[in-house]
Amino acid sequence: MQNGGTKISASYHFKVSLWCVNDWCKRDTLVPIKPSGRPRKIDWDALATDIRMHPDKLLRERAKEFGVRINAIWYVCQKLKITHKKNTKIR
Repeated sequence: MQNGGTKISASYHFKVSLWCVNDWCKRDTLVPIKPSGRPRKIDWDALATDIRMHPDKLLRERAKEFGVRINAIWYVCQKLKITHKKNTKIR
């Protein structure tokens, strides 16, 4: 370390593992690195727009349109907190 301390004392001081301190020493800057996720098959904004424009479409119809499986559409709807509550007029 530059100020005369050891990596082990730094790991104890900051309550992190020695591996983490070694990783910090290898970096040029200590700015946090945001992990990049894998690219998604579905454009979430396009799906949300499609749901607003055509609220009565079935999941299988949307899945066919977007070229994915039904579960992928369901997952994105769940993450976007979009639900379709059926409102029956018959009482």
